[in-house]
Amino acid sequence: MPVQFFPPPPGTYKIDFGGIDLIRARDCVVFVKGETFMVAVDPAMIASGWPGGQGVQWTNASTDEFTVTYSGGRWGGFLIWGSLESADQYTAMTGQQLAYGYAVMVAGKGLISTNSYEQYTYASRTGGGPLVPLVYQPCQLLYFSLRGLWTLEDELTLSGSPLAPALSTGVVSQLPKNVNEFFLGVQHTL
Repeated sequence: MPVQFFPPPPGTYKIDFGGIDLIRARDCVVFVKGETFMVAVDPAMIASGWPGGQGVQWTNASTDEFTVTYSGGRWGGFLIWGSLESADQYTAMTGQQLAYGYAVMVAGKGLISTNSYEQYTYASRTGGGPLVPLVYQPCQLLYFSLRGLWTLEDELTLSGSPLAPALSTGVVSQLPKNVNEFFLGVQHTL
């Protein structure tokens, strides 16, 4: 009797890899991407640059383009590639994002690993005392910090911002450790 491949025999499972897109950048690895958009970046970002995985929020621009700036605790999405990513044999991006003022933003649901996350508590970073490490655990809610990095803390509330509370932007899916080069796994949700 011939082996049945399609449809799968009863009691077997079919794994669909149709939605997996692997993008490897210096600061961010995208395993399953949400929706991607080309967006303009504001002059402050062009002047200072950004890492891959940087959280961004929408901003009002003088032009008729969808424009983002560094997240101040609010969600818009995050940028896949850093502003000074090295070019490789397939993409010649080095300097292009800063030269033209555009970047690729991800929003929606997906799974990434990034080194763009807060390592110390908000109080210890802003209070002048010793730095207190943040301890990440699987399934903890994540937010964007006031600097636009993934964090456990709702820094809008901690800072006394009238915009508080912040919306959760994801959950911890993998802990930073030596074997993954201390990247934080994030299942993003918005």
